[in-house]
Amino acid sequence: MKKLITISFTLLLLILLSACSGNEEAEKNTQGTEDNEEIFKIGAIPDQNAADMNRSLSKLADYLTEKTDLKVEYVPSVDYAALVTAFERGEIQLAWFGGLTGVQARNVVPEAEAIAQRPIDEEFHSVFIAGTNTNIKSLEDLKGQSFTFGSESSTSGHLMPRYFLEEAGINPEKDFDGQPNYSGSHDKTYKLVESGSMKAGVLNISVWDAAVAEKKVDTSKVNVFYTTPSYYDYHWTINKVDDKFGEGTKQKVTDALLSLNSADQPEIMELFQSENFIPTKNSNYEAIEQVAKEVGIIK
Repeated sequence: MKKLITISFTLLLLILLSACSGNEEAEKNTQGTEDNEEIFKIGAIPDQNAADMNRSLSKLADYLTEKTDLKVEYVPSVDYAALVTAFERGEIQLAWFGGLTGVQARNVVPEAEAIAQRPIDEEFHSVFIAGTNTNIKSLEDLKGQSFTFGSESSTSGHLMPRYFLEEAGINPEKDFDGQPNYSGSHDKTYKLVESGSMKAGVLNISVWDAAVAEKKVDTSKVNVFYTTPSYYDYHWTINKVDDKFGEGTKQKVTDALLSLNSADQPEIMELFQSENFIPTKNSNYEAIEQVAKEVGIIK
């Protein structure tokens, strides 16, 4: 009898050990599936305060995750060129580009598509600013003055302003006091002029308007003296995604962006200074590409 009980206990122990082992294996397999899940990565040109961008774009990633059932993550970029390179390598699936960087990205990924923009981006402007203690009242007055652009790859902080400067007969490499400076972002541009480090500069109008509204810039020290004609600018461009994430992914992401609005998602839309996004397409940026070729930024 004792021997029978011992054998039964041994069998029961073996069954329990086998069950535990099976559960552990199942957990490992489940964990492996989660670890191997493809992450849909979004990025944006770093043209504003990094903390503001991280906060709003991380919320956007959460919103897209909820709306599309994709695992979405925001990945910051160190500069404009890094974002274009990451997009070319397929490391970024959706990017918030300026007009120029969008053109550059689609040149290296021909299948990529511009899908959404803000209403303001149909007729965008740059603003030229100067210290109030200067006598700068027109583009012609910039001759002999120190001057800062934003990033070299910025549409509103460099490309289009350079074009309008040249239209006014000003050669940035010859007519300023020294070579033009490149601040790297729009918020740094107005701070350089505000501090007096630069006599004048140029940045995109939405960042300037937001800085004035939020009292981030002292308008007793720096103000706008010229606003450019309009041009197409910022937009969302989506990479080749359907093959990797499933048929219909591009449409799901597009629909999610176009359903965004400031009433429901104020913390996201505050960064973009817009109430919503509207559809756009690649052909809207052909003029940007032409200007980039004329000034030698795109060969």
